Amino acid sequence: MKIAVTGSGGLIGSSLVPYLRSRGHQVIPVVRGKAAADEVLWDPRKGTIETDRLQGIDAAVHLAGAGVGDRRWSPGYKQEILSSRVGGTTTLAEALTRLRVLPSVMVSASAVGYYGMRGDEVLTEEAGNGTGFLADVCAQWESATLTAASAGIRVVMLRTGVVLSGAGGALKKQLPLFRLGLGARLGSGCQQLSWITRRDVTAAIAFLLEDSALSGPFNLTAPQPVSNAAFTKALGRALHRPAKLIVPEQLIRVALGAEMASEVLLASQRAVPQRLLGAGFAFSDPDLADALVTALDDR
Repeated sequence: MKIAVTGSGGLIGSSLVPYLRSRGHQVIPVVRGKAAADEVLWDPRKGTIETDRLQGIDAAVHLAGAGVGDRRWSPGYKQEILSSRVGGTTTLAEALTRLRVLPSVMVSASAVGYYGMRGDEVLTEEAGNGTGFLADVCAQWESATLTAASAGIRVVMLRTGVVLSGAGGALKKQLPLFRLGLGARLGSGCQQLSWITRRDVTAAIAFLLEDSALSGPFNLTAPQPVSNAAFTKALGRALHRPAKLIVPEQLIRVALGAEMASEVLLASQRAVPQRLLGAGFAFSDPDLADALVTALDDR
């Protein structure tokens, strides 16, 4: 297939592009700023994209969006989080519908934040939309794909958990303190963490691209979510370092702001990949202890 990919330089995209090419697919990165001869230029803030250079694609994977945990949530940055997802998805979906020959599939990022803060409730893809800023962002993000779906394009939405990789994301930020023996659980540590290794999320996206029978939302999470306390202990063991400290919940709220603290570090989503497993996808890293070994080597 000829596949256009936004966010190709991000944590997932930088793994997905070479993986797809290794499977014989032609990948066309969709980039901002300046495009090379084999790339497509777009500006999601302005809602522009080089539609003519998308002609002939068979599929699109949309991964671009401002990082949820990159900055403290000021009103301006919250708007950037929302608009980067909804605006970018709308721009791409509308462009796909204008192509002379429609692509067969659009795979679009979302997140387990869709479910809101749900405690220990087991969340399959049938669970409803939750409440809170991120839940609302994810709902609007997914709704922006409806233009493509209404035109007859198969749409897959990726409700992704925390992607474990030493190359970036949440794990990379944690590693310096954990390596110093300063690993700590966050608050009570009871909050549920839905996680997945970068190699599994990469393989899962390719799996969903290539199976024409699959559409709708898919939880891209490992089969066994864990509590923050269990994750902290497992990461300490993987690094052969103690991880017995506790960061008080109130300190997290002061450092990040109450809303960001509640919805990022203290949020609890126990999502399970019911539809992905039902479709026959086989995880390489279903167990956290082994997954952390994989993730620490993933640089």
